[in-house]
Amino acid sequence: MKKCIVGSLSIFTVFVIGMIGYLFIVAIGNYVIDDKKLVFNSASKIVDERGEEISKLYLENREIVSIDKIPLPVQQAFIAVEDARFYEHHGLDFKSIFRALYKDLAAGGKVEGASTITQQLAKNIFLTNEKTLLRKTKEMVIALNLERRYTKDQLLEMYLNQIYFGHGAYGIQAAADIYFNKDTADLTVDEGALLAGLLKAPASYSPIYNSNKSKQRRDLVLSLMEQAGYITPEEAVRFQGKTIYLNRKEREREQAYRTYVDMVFQEAATRYGLSNEEVLRGGYKIVVAMNSKIQKTAYQLFQEKKYFPGTDDKVEGAFLLMDSKTGGIVAAVGGRSYAERGLNRIYVKRQPGSVIKPLIVYAPALETGVYTPYSLLPNERLSFDGYIPRNHNNQYSKDITMYDAVTTSANVPAVWLLNEIGIESGKQYLDYGEVHLQDNGLSLALGGLSEGVSPFDMVKLYRAFSARGKIIEPHVITQILQRNGEPINKPDIKEIKIFSPQTAWTMTKMLEGVVKEGTAKRGEYIGALAGKTGTTSLINSREGAKDAWFVGYTPQMVGAVWMGYDKTDSRHHLIGGSGYTAALFKKILTASQVKPLEMFVKPKGVMDVEKPIRLERVTDLKAKWTFTPLGLFTVKLTWTPPQDKRIQYRIYKIEGKKASQIDVVTGTGSYKAKYINIFSVPKFYIVPFNKQTNKPGPRSKVLQP
Repeated sequence: MKKCIVGSLSIFTVFVIGMIGYLFIVAIGNYVIDDKKLVFNSASKIVDERGEEISKLYLENREIVSIDKIPLPVQQAFIAVEDARFYEHHGLDFKSIFRALYKDLAAGGKVEGASTITQQLAKNIFLTNEKTLLRKTKEMVIALNLERRYTKDQLLEMYLNQIYFGHGAYGIQAAADIYFNKDTADLTVDEGALLAGLLKAPASYSPIYNSNKSKQRRDLVLSLMEQAGYITPEEAVRFQGKTIYLNRKEREREQAYRTYVDMVFQEAATRYGLSNEEVLRGGYKIVVAMNSKIQKTAYQLFQEKKYFPGTDDKVEGAFLLMDSKTGGIVAAVGGRSYAERGLNRIYVKRQPGSVIKPLIVYAPALETGVYTPYSLLPNERLSFDGYIPRNHNNQYSKDITMYDAVTTSANVPAVWLLNEIGIESGKQYLDYGEVHLQDNGLSLALGGLSEGVSPFDMVKLYRAFSARGKIIEPHVITQILQRNGEPINKPDIKEIKIFSPQTAWTMTKMLEGVVKEGTAKRGEYIGALAGKTGTTSLINSREGAKDAWFVGYTPQMVGAVWMGYDKTDSRHHLIGGSGYTAALFKKILTASQVKPLEMFVKPKGVMDVEKPIRLERVTDLKAKWTFTPLGLFTVKLTWTPPQDKRIQYRIYKIEGKKASQIDVVTGTGSYKAKYINIFSVPKFYIVPFNKQTNKPGPRSKVLQP
């Protein structure tokens, strides 16, 4: 009886100690396990709107994949080589432990490991690599608790997503991508065996650096799979007979994308509240507006010296191109020598020169309703309280139409017009676009600013001319999706009206003239294009330039090119003007093979703008006698008919010393003066007349039949 009581107490004591030990293990495990650490760093992807991958952003190149996307034979390859009894133990494989201890004792040192997949997971996530008894004890405790919390499939999924495969690949999806350029779901048995074989020593067994050792290790894994019954002996022999074939995918970030990727980081922080670290760890899919073809073309052309005329090879530049409809940035180059996290010249403020004239002078003047494209403006040397602007070509005339002032980039008319409408009236339209100028002098009309404006600002504001007077905030990110596919709420992108649709259309027609026949005609582009050049001169120098610009737009896109030196001086300056920027802009569009539209479409409800009438002196006027029954003696005047049928000709007759206008004809090259007295024959001449400006042209020579 006493023995029974003692036995029962012993059993009870062992049970109690076991329960206490179990509860201790659970308690310690719960204390050590931090579930946040089971949320692995995951690479974020930048993709275009078609879903094509542009770049990966990561601290660890990892893409989380669920267990059901990993083929069963691939799972079995890892189990066969790393933990053959994975589905039989509860975190610790005591059979393997005892076998390892026996072999270690027999060899007089450590020769075999006994860590299960769960133990490896515990060590890799929660512990350091120190080799102490305490660390090993913690590993076992955590492994037991992990097995208690998670299913085998969950543990295997975490393991396969966590382990390192070499060459910067963390997790099985990144490994499949780098070595075979495929998704995990498409891995074959032998490919899975090769990846499983890497874990022991990724560098030593790398198929890239050592294909022979890699094949030997793969074949060993296949043999273990056959021994475990996962594949047949025939399959093992067949797979072992295959050579290793890699379809390696290089993951080095495309240099052409550097500016754009940095802008993604910046916008993710400012507009979506995601820090750089969150982007690098969070596994986001970031959809952007980039057109990779235009982006690469722009980058490549920026490397060519011939487009950047300077005193040396250090000329810098910036390029920004935006989708006019959405505001999405299609391409961005922050510099010819742009480095990651470097100076992004897209945001750097520069002296704009004449590209500011349409925004601060001509469009505001049109908004008043007083001026039209064919209003005559002064174009002679004038002084404005001591400020005397000069035309860049030192050519002057009494007056000039607004259209021609824009086309030829004349300076005097721009200054005069800003003075007429008022400086504050001109500046307010830039204020609407949150581009605030501190300057208050008339030199504003010529881009003489203390601080300047950026290519980003100019693209934003010029969009008004291509979009019925409305601007929109340029942006690179279209959408950000979280790991689970749920979108992050994006900020509203609103249009702001700064000009009327009529003003926008009128400016477009004038700026088309700049490209076709004015300062931006250099270079070739087959399609509708409007825009304005701008050049700023060196101080106290008539030669060379400091900044050169072209800001322009097609029916689909708005963009800007700036070029110059980061620091300009007498030895570092441009030796070519804004013709180079216009030509480069056109070259980028043409070389990108973006299908151009042939014309801008006039918005409904606005009046069209006539092409300018160009008057020329009539040099071939002839006069001869004819006889008509009703007109008696008639003088027929003839000259070459004009191509522009809108041109009027005023016919003048001189009798004695008096000249009088006798008639007007339009679009023709002849006129009959009837009832001429043959005994007192008059003289004749004609004068072309521009009905747009109500201004006559040069008169012809005087003739007498």
